[in-house]
Amino acid sequence: MTQKRWAKNFIRIEPYRAGEQPASDDVIKLNANENPYPPAPGVEAALRAVKTEGLRRYPQADGTDLRRALAAQHGLDPACVFVANGSDEVLALAFRSFFNSKKPVLFPDVTYSFYPVWCELFGIPYRRTALDGDFRIRPQDYAAENGGAVLANPNAPTGIALRPAEIERILSSNPASVVIVDEAYVDFGAASSVKLISKYENLLVTQSFSKGRALAGLRLGMAFGCAELIAVLGAVKNAFNSYPVDSVAAAAGIASLADGAYFARRAAQVIATRERTAAALHDMGFSMTDSAANFLFVTRAGLDAAALLAHLKGRGILVRHFSQPGIDAYLRITVGTDDEMRALLKAVSDFLREKEIR
Repeated sequence: MTQKRWAKNFIRIEPYRAGEQPASDDVIKLNANENPYPPAPGVEAALRAVKTEGLRRYPQADGTDLRRALAAQHGLDPACVFVANGSDEVLALAFRSFFNSKKPVLFPDVTYSFYPVWCELFGIPYRRTALDGDFRIRPQDYAAENGGAVLANPNAPTGIALRPAEIERILSSNPASVVIVDEAYVDFGAASSVKLISKYENLLVTQSFSKGRALAGLRLGMAFGCAELIAVLGAVKNAFNSYPVDSVAAAAGIASLADGAYFARRAAQVIATRERTAAALHDMGFSMTDSAANFLFVTRAGLDAAALLAHLKGRGILVRHFSQPGIDAYLRITVGTDDEMRALLKAVSDFLREKEIR
């Protein structure tokens, strides 16, 4: 087949690849870090109250009502809040908005694998910074000259969180560049950096409704920062898509924010199940990072992680394996319900016994 001449103008890029999304619901899905519990009851009420006649109109261009609800929750001016279709869209817009230097953007060598994809897509130079031997971020490594920095906190797929003092050390050493703190998993035990935005104008904090608030199917994300950063984000968004958050998703998000007690109770359940599962896996000889997220990052001496992945899939249990050197002996396991985690532990125990791994 002859090469189509117009194909020379195509962009060539390796895309981000999400975890497997099975067609059947007849699986225990522990591979995408979704919340195992439903969203707050008020969300269903809000969705039922949506008048379909109103869907003929465009939604609020800047998500005014949702931004106000988020601002009230965090004690901020709405001018310091931005919303979009999931935190991935927020992050993509932030990369395009703030990383326009010829200097490299810094992020860990083991972290959310979408960061290098955005850099490649937007032509942003970047440098991966090595974690220490315990998979921890070293704040001093981010004092090097750069065009910005991105830190997932807690980090993914390790689940390890930075302390507020460590975040501040990174911020104070980068007064000439924007530091993005990606808090997709902050609801499960890490300290948020939102309270630092009044002190550091170079800080942008991104969060998601997908994890802690169980709204992954609606795609809602937000960012918090000084009004100047948020204004730039808004300008870039409006140069691309001036109506990013639909009215149905916004109504669900506002309803979710209104039920703080439900949110806190469900987060506590996930944390408690995480700790029980970690203890049970430890008793089976596994070691793992100190997770402050809704997943565990586990390994075991003498165990083939890919083989365990296949065994679990054969039992109808999906977890995540990364082939990246340095972490290819690990599995990332989302925290599900107690029943789901008991099924996981039984399948792992059977695998160890079948393979005679002691």
